[in-house]
Amino acid sequence: MPGAPTGDPAAASLVSVTGDVRPAEATPSRAAVDAALADRTRAVSRSADRAAVDPVKQRALDQTSGGQVSHTADLTPSDPRDIARAMLGRFGFGADQFSCLDSIYSQESGWNVHADNPSSSAYGIPQALPGAKMASAGADWADNPATQIRWGLGYIKSRYGTPCNAWGFKQSHGWY
Repeated sequence: MPGAPTGDPAAASLVSVTGDVRPAEATPSRAAVDAALADRTRAVSRSADRAAVDPVKQRALDQTSGGQVSHTADLTPSDPRDIARAMLGRFGFGADQFSCLDSIYSQESGWNVHADNPSSSAYGIPQALPGAKMASAGADWADNPATQIRWGLGYIKSRYGTPCNAWGFKQSHGWY
């Protein structure tokens, strides 16, 4: 290595950072490498020094001990509007489309999952006609706002492209 003292075994075994090629005589022999490694001691795992697991802690962490769940909670949003906001992106719609969707569903059903139009048989939040069409989005279509909204967003996307386009159509025609 340039600038390294001659005869220094540590300097001879270093790789040049500058990419300079060392002469063959500066490379340590296999015997020198084996001798340098022979006096190293084998590393011992520290896990052998750890204390045994506290049995009380083990029972508390053991999944078979019971008592881990104190209660369950339904994390599904209760307001259908929250469900719709969360689903917009899945259909490629931005948050700016929510106000149009809100206007449609507010007029159609008031966001009521059980809204039923007796004169047309339209049903649910999107007022699907007939309501059973929503079965394509899930067997729970009659009672699940998420299933109804998923079906409604798919319908809007395929027929109008966006909720705002659907809202514009509804404003001029009275239906969508």
